[in-house]
Amino acid sequence: MARNRPKGIRPGGIRPGAIRPRAIRPGGNGPQGLPGISVTGRRAGTFCLLLVGALCVQATRVQVFEADDLDRNQANQRLTVERYAQPRGDILVGGQAVTGSRPTGGRYAYKRTYGDGPTYAAVTGFASQAYGNSQLEGTEDDLLTGTDGRLSGWSLWDAVSRRRNPGGDVYTTIDRAAQQAAMRGLGDQKGAVAAIEPATGRILALASTPSYDPGGFAGSAGADQTAWNRLQADTDQPMLNRALRQTYPPGSTFKVVTAAAALSAGVVTDPDAPTAAPFPYVLPGTTTPLMNDSAACDRPGLSLDAAMTASCNSVLGYLGVRTGLSELVATAEGFGFNDPKLDLPVRPARSNVDTAMDPAQLALSSIGQFDTAATPLVMAMVAAGIANDGTVMRPQLVDRLTRSDGTEVELMKPAVYRRALTPAVAGQVRRLMTDVVENGTGGNARIDGAVVGGETGTAQHGVDNSGTPYAWFIAWAKPAGSDAVPPVAVAVVVADSDATDVTGGALAAPVARAVLRAVLGR
Repeated sequence: MARNRPKGIRPGGIRPGAIRPRAIRPGGNGPQGLPGISVTGRRAGTFCLLLVGALCVQATRVQVFEADDLDRNQANQRLTVERYAQPRGDILVGGQAVTGSRPTGGRYAYKRTYGDGPTYAAVTGFASQAYGNSQLEGTEDDLLTGTDGRLSGWSLWDAVSRRRNPGGDVYTTIDRAAQQAAMRGLGDQKGAVAAIEPATGRILALASTPSYDPGGFAGSAGADQTAWNRLQADTDQPMLNRALRQTYPPGSTFKVVTAAAALSAGVVTDPDAPTAAPFPYVLPGTTTPLMNDSAACDRPGLSLDAAMTASCNSVLGYLGVRTGLSELVATAEGFGFNDPKLDLPVRPARSNVDTAMDPAQLALSSIGQFDTAATPLVMAMVAAGIANDGTVMRPQLVDRLTRSDGTEVELMKPAVYRRALTPAVAGQVRRLMTDVVENGTGGNARIDGAVVGGETGTAQHGVDNSGTPYAWFIAWAKPAGSDAVPPVAVAVVVADSDATDVTGGALAAPVARAVLRAVLGR
């Protein structure tokens, strides 16, 4: 019986040519082929690829190149939540914490606290959930929050596991007794104190009054906002760090720089010999005499020592012009003037002495007037450099950084900032400053059993000098009979006071004396 076979197929195979594939036309669909790709389809595919590429470029830009900026954006609340998700590390003075953290039970798990906040506010600054941070709370924020890579045992594993390290601690160079003496001495007056250890540059005191309590607005509640707004509206500016961020005309305290420049330039070779300074001394190119505050200055030919002891404007103005602009500016810059990046690591305001002046302006700058302006920090560096044989050490506010368990992350070492004077000139200026305290305007800084060198200053300011003068005093001190570098130098400015005798000797010298005694007593 024959089997049914499809037509055209023989037993044993398919007849050649029996089945022929049909061609697939572009844009058409064949019954036995795949769907064709139209021109429109290819364009759509290409456009999608471009969109994917643009998305990758944008994601790369945001996640790689803009990541740091977005992380630091004040509108990024996630960072604030993370910052306060655990206790902050502490800032320590004399080995004791002056900060802390406490749980809140709210969105921000922990809140910053301060022990005796107003005393140390110029050092610590503030850390606020709502208003950011400042001073050491700002410059050392990564370490205090635990995000500093140096805190990690194995940073790669920490990054993968997203493990948070406990916050590290910041040990400051501040001397507790000196800081408290500075705050007590300033009291209700508006002013500032900076004290330095001359041989190392360690900052022993950094005080500013009126002060504020950084714990008053450390949170994010309504009470914190009220406290912040009250401080911002206060015309006395309690949050202004006057020791670092405010400059004042230094007045006669700048005469120390002028005397050093005159001695360095050889304009004066013997501090006890008569000078050629005339009296009255008329400002060059004018008919205006440079007036003195003491009748002891009103005669020609005074020696540099006599002029410094009585704080004679006419003699130091004359010597400043004789010394010349370039020499005076170079000497001032050796002590820190005109340096915009004098980081501690906190950055202070730039102290200024003009580099282009006519002779009359130079005479006024030589006695700390005209456009000359300084922070208390830089004037403390002047006193410290003279005490340290002319070598100015870089000021240092942080002693060391540690992990939460106390192991060291970084130890700060003393570093030379500049060599402002030769040891011989520095020794001559120290003798001049000692005579100011022993026999002149700085008598209120004398300390029994100690050698103290200083210089007073009463700086005029305001329209036609109508403002209340700024009362200055800079000094260094060491135990009597000691040949070592004095352990402390200090600068004090009283910017506003109710006292009737507004002079550096009356207002600022007693504050300096208290700080010097606190360090010597240690």
